[in-house]
Amino acid sequence: MAFCSNCGARLIEGAAFCPECGTKNLFAGAPASAAAAPVYTPPQAQAPTQPAPPPPQRAQVHHGSIEFEVVEKETLKFLKAELRNSAVRYESGGMYYMQGDLELEANMPSAGGFLKAMVTRESVVKPVISGNGTVWFEPSFGNFTILDLMGEEWILDKGAYFASETGIELGTFTNKSISGFFSGEGFFQTRVSGSGKVVILSNGPLETIELHNGKLVVDGSFAVARQASVQLTVARANKGVFGSMISGEGIVNTFTGSGKVMIAPAANKYITMINYLSSIHHRVMQIKNS
Repeated sequence: MAFCSNCGARLIEGAAFCPECGTKNLFAGAPASAAAAPVYTPPQAQAPTQPAPPPPQRAQVHHGSIEFEVVEKETLKFLKAELRNSAVRYESGGMYYMQGDLELEANMPSAGGFLKAMVTRESVVKPVISGNGTVWFEPSFGNFTILDLMGEEWILDKGAYFASETGIELGTFTNKSISGFFSGEGFFQTRVSGSGKVVILSNGPLETIELHNGKLVVDGSFAVARQASVQLTVARANKGVFGSMISGEGIVNTFTGSGKVMIAPAANKYITMINYLSSIHHRVMQIKNS
């Protein structure tokens, strides 16, 4: 049964027009299966295609090499570093000049970093130079020693740290109260650990003494570096107070255990001359102000 699409009246089967309003019968002569009006389905809206997010960027890791060299010019010693896709960390203000595709970065340290710098006589900020090229560091009358760490841990004297590869971790070592007070090393020292090269600055050439469950007694604060396995204690040179008084030795630094100790028993001639002139200047100023 069909109905008019205009007025809804019942259509006579086979009639070409509606008997009520005269509207043409669209389904006249069509089979019954086609009498039903086709259902209109609007096309579904497609969501806009979003570009795939870029992959996260990995932190830049320097897998190259770095080569340190000590160069002497006009009685001064320079530290030179050849960087090949690598990075070097150094004491602030230590860079002299650099050449090549290099970048300098200096980040502010944490509160703990400020405290460490105050007690170890090191600069607060440790700049890092990375890339490919050559870096020359500030000259010195002292001696540079290149120490190659292979997963070791060393304790450095105050102000001995100068530069290192970024694979070296810097920290603070706390001496025992009595040892820090009397040894001259101070309560806090610099701890270096990991794998890579460390450059040490000292007043004179270093000598390495290796202990095998032994003891090393030093009358002074010229022990520049020691492995963490070596313990530092302070004791009297002689048993009893009277013995120490007549020997003239008093308090000495004692290193015990197994490991290496690096000492600078004598300052080089340039440091010796500077210290001598400084003492003369100090005495002259005392006389002037008295």
